[in-house]
Amino acid sequence: MKTIQLWDLPIRLFHWLLVVAVAGAIATVKLGGTWMVWHERFGLMVLALLSFRVVWGFVGSRHAQFASFVRGPSAVRRYLRGEWQGVGHNPLGALSVLALIGLFALQAVTGLFATDEIAFNGPLYRAVSSEWNELFTRWHKLAEWVLYGLIALHILAVLYYTHVRKDNLVKPMITGRKEVPEGQGEDTGMAGINAFLFAVAVSAGVIWVATGGLLPPPPPPPQDLGW
Repeated sequence: MKTIQLWDLPIRLFHWLLVVAVAGAIATVKLGGTWMVWHERFGLMVLALLSFRVVWGFVGSRHAQFASFVRGPSAVRRYLRGEWQGVGHNPLGALSVLALIGLFALQAVTGLFATDEIAFNGPLYRAVSSEWNELFTRWHKLAEWVLYGLIALHILAVLYYTHVRKDNLVKPMITGRKEVPEGQGEDTGMAGINAFLFAVAVSAGVIWVATGGLLPPPPPPPQDLGW
């Protein structure tokens, strides 16, 4: 056996910050009321992290890149037959990663336009018509339950691999390192500071747009002339 660097620091930070952001978003929406301000903040945090992850999937280190783990149906079949050998996300796990990224993105984006029709409006509420606000709000609420299901499946899969297949998936996501058989797997390498800064810049740009950076300022409230 040998030890390799499997996950780089940006991927590990992304993963655990996403856990915090999603947990915070779920908790605050259940609390409601003034906590909805924090629900919006956690939602924007999710969007920022996802934006970073998508860019990092193209410019990041070896095992972080989508090209290293996104495979077609034949790879999934080989994995199910026990013929796949590799490190990082397996072909079935890759589908889970893509599904979670897609659903988190759907939740974050629809939340930008959503409204509770009482006290809370998403930051891009003014950008679309009331009909679209209603549609985005409906999608946001419906996708919530699908999200719970995917999160539960993800946790169950981690427990299964850890306790049944004796493949601890959590430790490498904390330390970045993993023991693999000799001749299997390589260090993930380093993507470089320029790639990291580029991903951060794209993420910041997405949040600027998501918080209304392209919208005209709202009209001033009517003035009471005292008549």
